[in-house]
Amino acid sequence: MSADSRVSEAGRDFIRDIIDDDRAAGRTAVIVTRFPPEPNGYLHIGHAKSICLNFGIAQEYGGHCALRFDDTNPAKEEQEFIDAIMRDVRWLGFDWGRHLHHASDYFEQLYRWAEHLIQTGFAYVDDQTAGEIRANRGSLTEPGRDSPFRGRAIAENLDLFRRMRAGEYPNGARTLRARIDMASGNINLRDPILYRILHANHPRTGDQWCIYPTYDFAHGQSDAIEGVTHSLCTLEFEDHRPLYDWLLEHLPVPSRPHQYEFARLNIGYTVLSKRALTTLVRDRHVDGWDDPRMPTLAGLRRRGVPPQAIRDFVRRVGVARANSVVDIAMFDFAVREHLNKVAPRRMAVLRPLKVVIENYDGSGEELDAANHPDDPSQGTRKIPFGRQLYIERDDFMEHPPKKFFRLAPGREVRLRYAYFLTCREAVKDAAGEIVELRCTYDPATRGGNAPDGRKVAATIHWVSAEHAAAAEVRLYHRLFDRPDPGAEGDVLADLNPNSLEVLSDARVERALARSNATEAVQFERQGYFCRDSSSVPGRLVFNRTVALRDSYSKA
Repeated sequence: MSADSRVSEAGRDFIRDIIDDDRAAGRTAVIVTRFPPEPNGYLHIGHAKSICLNFGIAQEYGGHCALRFDDTNPAKEEQEFIDAIMRDVRWLGFDWGRHLHHASDYFEQLYRWAEHLIQTGFAYVDDQTAGEIRANRGSLTEPGRDSPFRGRAIAENLDLFRRMRAGEYPNGARTLRARIDMASGNINLRDPILYRILHANHPRTGDQWCIYPTYDFAHGQSDAIEGVTHSLCTLEFEDHRPLYDWLLEHLPVPSRPHQYEFARLNIGYTVLSKRALTTLVRDRHVDGWDDPRMPTLAGLRRRGVPPQAIRDFVRRVGVARANSVVDIAMFDFAVREHLNKVAPRRMAVLRPLKVVIENYDGSGEELDAANHPDDPSQGTRKIPFGRQLYIERDDFMEHPPKKFFRLAPGREVRLRYAYFLTCREAVKDAAGEIVELRCTYDPATRGGNAPDGRKVAATIHWVSAEHAAAAEVRLYHRLFDRPDPGAEGDVLADLNPNSLEVLSDARVERALARSNATEAVQFERQGYFCRDSSSVPGRLVFNRTVALRDSYSKA
């Protein structure tokens, strides 16, 4: 398949239009992009949009995309995060090949370029504290004020900067700032900080450095070193682009990349702030970065969301210039649509109610059940039937309302793949709780069809009490109970206290107990579920990936 045909199939957006124009004008021969995460947390669904865009464009146009770690802040970076990011990018379906980079690969070169800015009069060492720099920066309506150290001589600045590198000063004592324009209408051009002192052990360089470049200084220059042609960022970096360009213009870089901004992914009922997600993990509001309620790729994977569904979702959202909020139901739809095509069907009873079939005296009977009703290639399986079954407690009502069509005293229903069943009596305990149903079945209806042509209003699922396996089932609901968490200032105040529902007495058919598969399956009439990573032999744990339909908005 040619690059042009791949582009056509991928759909159009303004980024691809820019690339097409660049290629047509001969400005770009080979497309090079990059995905530059900071290793201070796990990737989330918002990052998936950037991953799919950067890697996808490189694939479509026959170029390459680098994975570059922005490891310029060792105080917050850990090897755990580096490993998780690499794992998540691969899981999502992309690979960087030999193009794995780190900003720390370029620390020596970046330092030499910082000295170049000093020697050309475009950078100086500032002794102001962080608070003083912030106070003197001005506002959107007022210009900033020059630092009292802005007029230092080049030789003095160079000496101080080299002594910063040598470790002579404590954290925060001095910074290196670009000398641009303290009256600029763009606050990012008001002498931004390029280097700060930070005595911290770096995951890759150890204690070799005690000064570190800021993101703004490392970003564009790293792009230039790697030959990036299209540096794709989210909209919050639009105001940083003049600084990105200014640095490239004032440094002897080997190439001239261009930055383009697109709208970040925002989803209702979801927080995609890494700072907020870190707080959730650190303060134990969730069970780690891979908690299935988290919007992290690790959490979605543990919940059973397939990577194909995430890629489909990102494609449907598209690439736009303006920020907007995507309905969470759109994400659930993408997951549901994919799983409906591929997930095998099984039966599980989440809130079991015992059924005794009084006129059944068989043993060892097995019935045929389709693994997927729309995909005969997935074949069939045998499910055991017996005198004692479990059905869903919600499938029985002693005094049903008019539009309740499932099991009730004197009413007949169909057992999925099995027989017609009629309830004769509801047995209660001393507290008046229904604990058992006494029923009869029609042996002539094997397979779920009556030879006399009579119809029933409902079909319910079941499992054999003798053969079913006990399981814990976890139903995950929205982590936040409002569509715009934190809109009133406190994200934690919007946490949903009922985001996790644990059903500890579920029963699942034996095919689930015998399988070690971690892919999602459909529990018939219940939703899509997957085996949790905490499952061990003798203790089955399943997570609900998504319900069969969107019931949350109705609730």
